[in-house]
Amino acid sequence: MEYALTKPTGILALPTAQPRCAVLVLSGSSGRVETDRVRLLAGHGAAALSLRWFGDQSSDTAQPPGICEIPLETFTPALEQLAGYSDHLAILGASKGAEAALLLAAHDARIRTVIALSPSSAVWANVGPGLDGREFPPRSSWTRAATPLPFVPYDQAWHDTRTQAATTAEGAGPPLFRTLYEQSLTTFADQVPAATIPVESIRGEVLLSAGGDDQVWPSDVFARDILTRRAAVGLATTYVTLPAAGHRLQLPGEPAPGGGAAMARGGSPAADRELGDALWARLCTALRLS
Repeated sequence: MEYALTKPTGILALPTAQPRCAVLVLSGSSGRVETDRVRLLAGHGAAALSLRWFGDQSSDTAQPPGICEIPLETFTPALEQLAGYSDHLAILGASKGAEAALLLAAHDARIRTVIALSPSSAVWANVGPGLDGREFPPRSSWTRAATPLPFVPYDQAWHDTRTQAATTAEGAGPPLFRTLYEQSLTTFADQVPAATIPVESIRGEVLLSAGGDDQVWPSDVFARDILTRRAAVGLATTYVTLPAAGHRLQLPGEPAPGGGAAMARGGSPAADRELGDALWARLCTALRLS
């Protein structure tokens, strides 16, 4: 059974039997509704919901045009709706959606499982324009209780040097943003501690996945940081990685991912599918899927 959501735009898919879990599915900076992923999860026993959480400028929603000071409370109605289907409440987020998923799980004890694909371990500055339509001055991507969360700014001195692998006969390839994040972590090292996501506060199960060839941001480094900090306080974390995979893994049965801004994402179709295959068994166990 499937329902289209209108406020905000989204989709809710239900399994034919009693749901084994209820999952909020969040996309990254593409802003898309994860229709295929929701359907995949519902086909294996989950109640799954995905919604558009920025960029919808209709009069009904008036969402920010970019990822700028998004209230974490934006996701509360969806979580409350999902909690009515199962007490095993989970969030699956990719990229910026994984950043949100980890923040939500750190502050909501109802969330029993968080699955973060190509995650960040810190809060970053806004991506694209803010509520006023401007990109500067930099602001946080998120707020909580109407207060902007501390964030790591982007180093405006960064220059995309390109790698030979991203250069074509026609000229330079799409931007490689990984080095922007790496440089910004160094430039603004004094701001990183305050911006660090408190993953030690997540008492539910945490499942991470990252490709070693992620060229969008160093999600493999971020994932290891999350793993290390949780281990230091005695909390177990599952981490699935593959050196050759990039930013966008592909779960079994999903079409090849597309959309979003032009940028180098690393990996290859084969490696991204292999990482998705490796993650799938762990994901099904964590969510009690068939």
